[in-house]
Amino acid sequence: QRRTWDKMAAADGDVLCLFDVDGTLTQARQRIEPHMAEFLQRLRARVRVGIVSGSDVDKIKEQLGGDVISKADYVFAENGLVAYKDGHFLKKQSIQEHMGEEVLENLINYSLNYMARIKLPKKRGTFIEFRNGMLNISPIGRSCSQEERIEFFELDKEEKIREKFVADLQKEFAGKGLTFSIGGQISFDVFPDGWDKRYCLGILEGDNLKAIHFFGDKTSPGGNDYEIYSDPRTIGHSVTCPADTQRICEELFFNSGTSNPS
Repeated sequence: QRRTWDKMAAADGDVLCLFDVDGTLTQARQRIEPHMAEFLQRLRARVRVGIVSGSDVDKIKEQLGGDVISKADYVFAENGLVAYKDGHFLKKQSIQEHMGEEVLENLINYSLNYMARIKLPKKRGTFIEFRNGMLNISPIGRSCSQEERIEFFELDKEEKIREKFVADLQKEFAGKGLTFSIGGQISFDVFPDGWDKRYCLGILEGDNLKAIHFFGDKTSPGGNDYEIYSDPRTIGHSVTCPADTQRICEELFFNSGTSNPS
């Protein structure tokens, strides 16, 4: 936990708890546990609850349930480039309009060529996933099984496959206004500078919230939660797993003998 905050017991509609998904509300790419989903609804009785993920809205629904848009006050898919508020679609932005087709095609071609030279125990399919606000690049391929995902993740920890790939892309595309962010277990994201998870904070600025608590697990430099976690507009909480997220929320918002911050 990076910063402390006066604990709250009463409902407060001016406070938002904003959650990453993988490693924060769920295990990586897994469905939310029923007790965690129930806890989020109890939390909503005290503060507003929002979701921010690099994944598209369909993947968020797979993990958090098909009714997630109505069960959270905010849902920011693709870091907020596809945004929902109070159960309704809010706005959408696209990477191709911002970057232009030439830079986009050069990036895709270069990445495919680089991955063709990587030797792995296994490769599957969907090496580049095109999303509204980013490219998601996976050396093993997103269609790998859960067992293959874990196998790659362990290998990546030893051989720094994604880290080396990102370093190469940063050198090749220097000055093109691109950010490269490693997250999850098998992939990394590429998006225009400023289109990390902080993008959603700009959307929230008009809602006059007095506090935004962000919860994420990839909060170290280079992780896809780092920028929003360390942003002065948020109160950042670094977590290790869903149980850790619940523990911190209970300490902040449910412990007895607490009072609202002034």
